Amino acid sequence: MKSYCIKTNHKEIINYLLDKIEKINFDNIYYCNKEFKIYENVILHYVGEDVEGFIKFVSELLSNTIIEFYEEKIMNRIINTNYFYFDEYERKRILKNCKEFSLAEYENKKEKLYLAVEEYVKENKSLVLDGIVNFRVKEYVKILDNVVDTGVNQYIIEKEYTEFIDLLKIYVEQSEIGVNRLHLIYMNGESILLDEEKNIIPVSDHIFNAKYLSDITFSSNDYALNTLLSLLPGKLEIHLIDGEDEFIETLKLIFEDRVYVCSECNICKTYKLLHGVSVLN
Repeated sequence: MKSYCIKTNHKEIINYLLDKIEKINFDNIYYCNKEFKIYENVILHYVGEDVEGFIKFVSELLSNTIIEFYEEKIMNRIINTNYFYFDEYERKRILKNCKEFSLAEYENKKEKLYLAVEEYVKENKSLVLDGIVNFRVKEYVKILDNVVDTGVNQYIIEKEYTEFIDLLKIYVEQSEIGVNRLHLIYMNGESILLDEEKNIIPVSDHIFNAKYLSDITFSSNDYALNTLLSLLPGKLEIHLIDGEDEFIETLKLIFEDRVYVCSECNICKTYKLLHGVSVLN
């Protein structure tokens, strides 16, 4: 017979463990829940021949339990320790980013965690959950540390983007309208600007020295944005030849109620025909 004891004082974790054990499709396992000294104990007894399979079952159970109940706490601890200078709201936003990035690292982190837990289970007959999380899963915690760094970097990018948008919104709101209407043709992630008479607006040399361009790229969208901020249309008609993306969302945020988006007007249909895009009647 092979036995294993899991010690914890977290009632929610006890219920989780008992539920998972009850539902597992693994024969010859008996279990009970008893309080002894300072811990509650989930005790498993295996009376079959597949001891290796039993160890794998316990290791998988414990790995899933740690991810379910400890992962967010570990990331919060890392954020509060390494990035204490962010306020509470910012730390919550960072944690939200971390949860998303953690999903992308699931297979990697689960493998590291499982190997550490399995090694411990093989060498011991019992474990204290808080103890193994604090002292025996260092490679797993390293991955979460990197996840937090990525979450912080993403938050900084998001914050800078928001500040950039707010600055441009103020500029647009406080400046006089330059032209009544402009058209922006948007196709394959590229922009073409037309004036009110539907003539293409050329990119002049001074655009290349413009102060509104982003520091990241110099695409047709950068030049289009700068031209729009220079000409300041009272109305901006965006003609979507295919899909909408982040650039269009950015224009909506900056120009707000000046923006009108369409995909079925005569201009849209003309550009769709010119570029072989299906036009529905």
